[in-house]
Parts: sequence; structure tokens; C-alpha cells
Amino acid sequence: MPAALKKALEKLKPGHSSHGSEDESGVKSPSGVKSPVGVSANGRAQSPAATPRSSGVFAHRPSGEMRRDQIASPTESRSSLDHGSAPRKSMTGVFHRGTQSPNRSGSKDRKHERSGSLGTHSPMRVVKEKLHIGDSSSDEGGPINRDGEPMSRNQLRKHEKHAQQEERHKQNMEKEAEIERRRKEMEEQANAELTPEQKAKYGVVPPNSYAGEWKHQHRANIQDFTVDDVGKEVIFRARIHHLRKMSSKFVFFVFRQQLATIQGVLMEHSDISKYMLYWAEHLEVESVVLVKGILQAPNSKQGEVTGTTIHDVEISVHALHVEAEIADHLPFNVYEAEVTQADVDAEVAQPDHKEGHNRVRIADRTRLNNRIIDLRSTASQGIFRIQSGICNLFRQALDEQGFIEIHTPKLQGGATESGASVFKVEYFSRGAFLAQSPQLAKQMAISADFGKVYEIGPVFRAENSNTYRHLTEYTGLDLEMQIDEHYHEVLRVLDRTFKTIFKGIYERYRPEIEVVKKHFPHEDLVWLDQTPIIPFAEGVRMLNESGWRDDNGNPLDENEDLGTRDEVQLGRVIKEKLGTDYYVLDKFPANARPFYAMQDPNNPELTNSFDIFCRGQEILSGGQRIHDSRLLLDKMAKLKMDPSTMEEYIQGFQWGAPPHGGGGIGLERILMLLLNLGNIRHASMFPRDPKSLPEKPVIKQLRHPDASTMHPPWEGQDRVLANIDLQPIEKLIANYGDATNTSWLEPRTEVWRDQHTGAAVGFVPQDGFAITVGDPLCHESQYLKTMTGYLKYIKKERNLKPLWLLVGAPVEEVLATKFNWRTFSVTGEQRVDPAHNPADKDADIQRKIRHAEKEGVKISDYPIGTPPPPEVKKQVDARVEDWLKGRKGRQVHLTNIHPWQDEEHRQYHIAQTPDGTIAAFVAMAQLSPDHGWQVKYSLDFPNAPSGSIEYIVTHALKQVAAAGAESVTFGGGASSKFTPGHNVKGTRVKVLSRAYHAIATELKLTNKTEFREKLGAVDDPSYICYPPHGLGPMAIKAILNFFEDDDM
Repeated sequence: MPAALKKALEKLKPGHSSHGSEDESGVKSPSGVKSPVGVSANGRAQSPAATPRSSGVFAHRPSGEMRRDQIASPTESRSSLDHGSAPRKSMTGVFHRGTQSPNRSGSKDRKHERSGSLGTHSPMRVVKEKLHIGDSSSDEGGPINRDGEPMSRNQLRKHEKHAQQEERHKQNMEKEAEIERRRKEMEEQANAELTPEQKAKYGVVPPNSYAGEWKHQHRANIQDFTVDDVGKEVIFRARIHHLRKMSSKFVFFVFRQQLATIQGVLMEHSDISKYMLYWAEHLEVESVVLVKGILQAPNSKQGEVTGTTIHDVEISVHALHVEAEIADHLPFNVYEAEVTQADVDAEVAQPDHKEGHNRVRIADRTRLNNRIIDLRSTASQGIFRIQSGICNLFRQALDEQGFIEIHTPKLQGGATESGASVFKVEYFSRGAFLAQSPQLAKQMAISADFGKVYEIGPVFRAENSNTYRHLTEYTGLDLEMQIDEHYHEVLRVLDRTFKTIFKGIYERYRPEIEVVKKHFPHEDLVWLDQTPIIPFAEGVRMLNESGWRDDNGNPLDENEDLGTRDEVQLGRVIKEKLGTDYYVLDKFPANARPFYAMQDPNNPELTNSFDIFCRGQEILSGGQRIHDSRLLLDKMAKLKMDPSTMEEYIQGFQWGAPPHGGGGIGLERILMLLLNLGNIRHASMFPRDPKSLPEKPVIKQLRHPDASTMHPPWEGQDRVLANIDLQPIEKLIANYGDATNTSWLEPRTEVWRDQHTGAAVGFVPQDGFAITVGDPLCHESQYLKTMTGYLKYIKKERNLKPLWLLVGAPVEEVLATKFNWRTFSVTGEQRVDPAHNPADKDADIQRKIRHAEKEGVKISDYPIGTPPPPEVKKQVDARVEDWLKGRKGRQVHLTNIHPWQDEEHRQYHIAQTPDGTIAAFVAMAQLSPDHGWQVKYSLDFPNAPSGSIEYIVTHALKQVAAAGAESVTFGGGASSKFTPGHNVKGTRVKVLSRAYHAIATELKLTNKTEFREKLGAVDDPSYICYPPHGLGPMAIKAILNFFEDDDM
């Protein structure tokens, strides 16, 4: 490996280096090797009639695999291009490497290679040693090719690789068979040996068994268990929070009920059989179980259990039944979600800490995108219990002061406050709006003589604010009341209500608060008995006097509303001067208030309104309302508001309304600030912001409707029983694929298939990793389900570490937000618009094209469905061989050159000189309707007239443009810089950026051709994605081995 690459890898993991030469291997299997069961000679899955869906091993699993590394005999399937070094494509700029994954079985040879010999023994050296290349006897006893000659080095590499693949496949099948055999054996033995009483102690409860005999069994709460209960038999429902097998006779559980966890111990004894333990140790975390057992004192050195909330007792499990199984892969579990940043920092600070071996904090975005799992965590359970407490205390405080709770409609005929922030809806073919607040209805209730009212209900704001403190739908705590003498009567009621809430929360929910503090560290809220009421102008002066300035460096205007930054800074100033987190700003400017705010009698520029603040941010806006109809209409006229949209509201004041005022509290806002959550989305059970409810991808007309994954050919039937094959990969690429997916047709690529939809994911086992390239082949709406099934297969059934390369933004979003993966971009699809080609007006390109035409170069077109005749193919193959001979140096790409692969979706263009010599060749690959076409191969052959390649490429682009294509890609190319995506930040960005720069410089990845630039190529970013701690030096090496190829 070049020195620059070694240094780059060393940067990723201090103290780690990889020495010696780079690994090398081939890309195709040899002749005469039998394909594995379930895979036909050409790599496609056989029909159920020819091959059973499973071979008696894990017949129940819902995933399948299709391998492309076993192919037919070379005498039957290989063209002349497969002799010697495999040809490579030229102008696509996509990456390739063909090394084989190490054998996971632990055989001596592979162990040796994986450990001490990694840097000094390449696969080529192993081949040479095994086949005695260089010895006098090598020509006599070594393998021979189809021409009866000794194999070339490339052919030997392929031979060795295929042997390794066959061995690995055999060992995988043997391992799976052994696991399945063991499971069946245990089931059979259990059925034969156990008594009915023993069998009844474990198992799965049928879903429809909750309408039978009612036994009235007491179900206990874990939280109530104390040391006084030792010896009692208890029954409770809980989730499996964590489990750990200690031995074949001993399993530890942690059971969770909402906020409480308790340790469970399952030991083989008496009626607790070894079969029950074997069954229990294979249960999935987060399963809902019914536990029956005896409470006992912990048998530990500490005298207590430290990893649970219940420390002084544990449960000896005597019966265990699953009431709800986990049917789908979890992106993370609650045990992982409980890891805090403090836990991570503490592990990293340990003197014996090794990089990549600490636990990972699940990113907020990932948690929010898997909200149901996140809501099970103790922090979320605590947050929403406190939220419930706020509502109860709000009701309690106002009920005690004589208020009536009301419920008002959320569909209205006009905007409540500002037309720009209102959601419009269709209401029986006429317009309506979602209520921005219950403001108008509250005032109408006062006009109807209800005196004092309050409401807890939804509020809708169509503000495109993607900040930590805004939601488009939130819960409002609103009140309205008559005023006797002064609008501060309203302020006093609100102040008493807030203090009732604060005091009640800290008294009633202290355990929940302490749980939340572990994840969101903060200090308790501080408030004064006498709440400071500060005039707005005075608050601005306090800010200016502290030295605070606006973004332009100027003092703040006392007649302009404060921004969020200003409010937060004022909170700091008041906390420092007055020692409180809770205060009031009074007398706001009129230009910062809605139309119904009453003007100050002494200064019309001000209003009788106020805001209440907590930790420097507003939690309530309120004040006196205009109750005089003429004054209200005048104000509406000045603001150019149409009174006809609020006739019912205005009529209430025309019929006479008493002086009144009120305020509105954002439930999520006060909860966020009280607990210092940092993001209001944590305070909403299912938060709604401008990015919520994404538009569902349009289902476009497919090129092959019979190969849809939304409506597979066997829809409504059992595919196996109906004897229907999975959709061909070639058709899936034409329906859903991009340029990268065409690499799946390479022999080295294995293809996993979803047995329900036929969706496909291609991967290459490489050095213990599953190098997954490109987006899944399915409709975008199926990405999450497909990727979940694939990752479960890779981890559990193949025991590989997944890496996902060259994916588009939608797949990157799923991996980052649903699986907490880290992402970055160093590549992009280089796309052009063939209908608007800048090259048509480029003088240099046009000069070259005229030169080629003058030399007599003619182009022959072979559209889809009409491939070139055999004699033309043979000529092309010969010219490719000429091209290969002139190729030097290190090659970095994704696929070999197979011009006649998948001819059903190929369009060919061949340029010839007057004497019939082929000068240039272009193969266009048909992709999905969204992605158009790919310039799969564009080859300028030796001694071709100048301008031939420019001529044929621009000609090919015109041909597909004439057929309606809107996009053509040259494939993936390297970017000039490292761009972080999700969950990658801080030092990691710097390290990866430096490593990428070293790699890109060494391999000259960014030498984008001037020709593509003149064609108007634009980079469409694609992403590298990896799980937490998944991109260490060995992963980088695997990626390089996958992509890189050294000429021998």
C-alpha cells in the first residue's frame, strides 16, 4: 500500500498501522465449479419448482439471497474479453476492487492471513505459493485455462477467489444447518422429556387468548417492590430491557416497566428445564413478557443490583411467557437509548479505553424518527408524566379560582391573528382555516357571560420555522377572564398559576425529574416570591447597558420587538442581577402585538400586554383585549383586515362585551424550558414541524410493470406455492436503478432479496465487511422496510459488518435518521441534461468533431432490442483488447467491461474509419425513469482519429435526448472535498477530511476530465454511510481493497 494511504489510515486510529503490500484478487469464478443450491448458473434464483425455497435450514426466515459469484463454465459463458486481465471501462469514473472477504470459519490459512500476515501475505502470494508459480513444475501440475494453457495471474486469482467463496458458502450453510439442527433437536427433546407442567412454564401466548377464563390474578408494579417483599410470589408484565447468558444453566434479565427496571435470574433447577433456558436466551430484547417468580435478595458482592432502578431485590423467574414478539428489526433498543453523553465521556476518559469500543449515544434525530422506541425510554417516560402533571396543575389552579373549562372549534372561517401563518383547508368546496389559537372563541365566551374560562387544546401555526423552539402544531393552555379594575388582575392569576405548576411539579415528580436530568442535565428552576414585572423599554435598556448589541453592532431599539438571541441574553442579565429564571416583561410596543391588543391609555405606541419568561425565553403572551366594537373595527381597517371573515366574532362585541384579558401558554415550550430539553420536539409526543408529513414519492410508470416491487407478480399469492420467480435484477435496475446498481451484474456481487416484495440489495463480502453499493432496487416508499430486512440478514445470518456506499439522499436520510448511522459525501453522480448540451456551442469540441468527420469517421447506432451482429461484437472485443494493452498504473473503478451484458437494456454506438477499423465505442445503459441513462462505457481506441470520442459521445447524448431522456449520468466521480452529512462532527470531520485528501491525492481521484465539464456535467452528491464505530482502519482498508486494482 502507498505510504500516503498508510498515513491516512493511521490518522483514523492512533497507534494503528497496516504494513506491507496491498491485497489483490480476481473478479470471476473459474470453470467447472458447480453453482450452490438455489442459484442457477447465471446467478439468478431458480424457480421454486427447480430449487426449494430453503434446504431445510432456517426455513422460516423471511429473507433470501442471490449470488452472482458462481457462473457457468467459461467455455459456455465467457467472451474473448475474459482472457487475461479483465477489461475495464474508461470514462465512467466509478470505483472497483475485486478482493475476497476472509473466511469467517477460522481455518488455519485464513486465520494466519487475517492476523500477523495481513500486511505481508497478499492473496496473490498465497496463490503463487499454493500453485508453485515460478517453479519448474508449475507448467506441468498447475491449473490450466480453457485453451489448455497455464492460467495467467488474473485467472489464478479468479480460481483462488472462487475456491474461497465456495468454502465460505459451504461453511455458512454448515453453520446455519447446525443452528437449525440444534433448535429442532432441543424442541424434539423438550416435547419428549418435559411434563405438561414443565412445558406450561414458558412459551408464546396466543394473540387471541384474552377472552377466556378470567382468573383475576394480581399484576404487580415493579416500582412497588421493596426488601420487605422478599419471598413473595409475584406476577407482572414487562419488556425485556436486556438479557445476558452467563452459562447454559444461568441467564440474567433486566425487566422494564416504564420508568422502573428490575433484575431477573433464570436458573436451571427443578421444573426449570434446560430447554426453557435455551428458549429464553434466544428471546428478542423489547419483547413483552409475562413474568412469574419469587422476589429474593440480590446475590452479589455489592449486596445490591447497580444496573437497575430496583436495587435491593431481584426476581427468581419461575415462569416466562411472551405476550408480544418482535416481528421486525429494531433500529436501536431502549437499553442503547439509555446511554447518555456523560456515559460516553466517562468511558472515553478511562485509561484503558480503546477507540471504537465505547457505547454510542443515539442521536436526537434518530430517536425522533423512531419515536415509539424513544418514547419507551425512561427519559421520555419521565418527560410525558411531567407534561401530564403540568396540565393537571393548570386545571387545578384555575378550577380553584372559579374558572370553567371550555372546548372550542379548530375549524374557522378566517385567520385569528395573521393570514401568513394559517393553514388553509378545504371545507365542503369552500375555504376554511385551522385555528391559530382559541383566542376569538375565548373572547366570545366572555361576551356570553361565562366570566372566567380556560382551554387545553391544539394550536396550529403555518410558520416555516425549523428551529429548536417552534412547532407547527402544539398544545395551548389558554385562559380568558373579565377585568374589574386593572389588566394586571390577569397577570396575577397567571403568576399564581405558574407558581402552582412549578411547585407541584417539583413536589410530585422529583423521581421523574432526576431521570430526565441524566439525559438533559440542568439545575432546578429558580423563582422569587415576588415576581419581577419589568417594563419592556426598561428590559431593553438593561440589555444595552450590559453591552449587548444587535447583529449590526448597534444598541437595541426600545420600540422594536426582541429577537430570540436578545431574549436569551436578557434572561442571563436578569438571572445575574435579580437571581431568578422567571420574570415578566410588560407594556409591549403596539407593532409587536396582534390587532386585538388594547392600547395603553397614556401612550398609543404601547399596549396593555405582557410576556412571561422562563430561562430567558417566552412561555406566555397575554394582556387586555379590545372589547369595544368600534375601536376593534378601526384597528382592523388600519391593518387592512376584512371584517366579513370574522362576523360572528365582531358581533359578540357589537352586542356588548365586558372588559377582559387573558393569555396563552405553549405546553411544549414550558416543558422544554422547565427541563432544559434543548429541543421542543422532545416535549411533543409526536412532533409536527415544517418537515413532518413528507410527500409520498410518486409511483411513475415503470419500464417493466411486470417487475414492480409495489405490486409484485405474485401479489395476493404465496410466491413459492404459485411457482413464480423473483423479478430479474436486470428489470429491477431498469425500473428503479441508478448507474451504481448496474455494478450488481458483476459476478462478485451477491444480491439479497426480500421474499415478500422482491426488492433487492447488492453487496460484496470484503475483509469481514458487507460492502453495499447503491440504493435498494425498489420503490422509495419501501426503502426503510427493505433496508431493515437486509441489515438484519447481513448482521445475523452472514456475520458481516455493513458499510453502505454511493447512495442517494433518500437512502442516506433513512440510514442516518432511522439507524443512527454516520454519513458523509466524497462522491457524486456526474449528470448531464442531454437535451441542453453546452458542448453544442463549444468551439473546441465542435472543431474536434469536424476533424473526425473530415477523417471519414461514421457512427453506427444499435438501439435497444437490436444488438450488433456477432462479427461486429468480435471486432469491438478485439479493439478493447488493444485498449487494455495501453492501460498503465493503478485503476480505481467499480465494474469490469462487459459490453454485451444485459443487452435488453443497452444501446450501442460504434464509430468506424473508412477502412472499417473501429475508432470508438459507446454503450448506453438504460436506468430507471427517474435517472434516465448511463454512459456505461465510452472507449477511445488506439490510433483513432482525433475527435472520435467527442463525436460519438455527443452523438449518443443526442440520440437518447431525441427519445425523451432528461438525464444522463457518466457514473460516480470523486468530489474535490469531504462534505459531512449526518451524525459526523467535531474532530471526526477533520480526521476523515485529512484521510480523504490523502487518499484522493494518492489515487488521483479528482482528475475530472475537461470533456465532461464541457458537456455540462453536474455532481449529484452520493454518500458513504457507516454505523457508529464502523469506519476504523480495517473498514477503510476494506473499501480501498474493494475499489482499487493494481496492474501486475
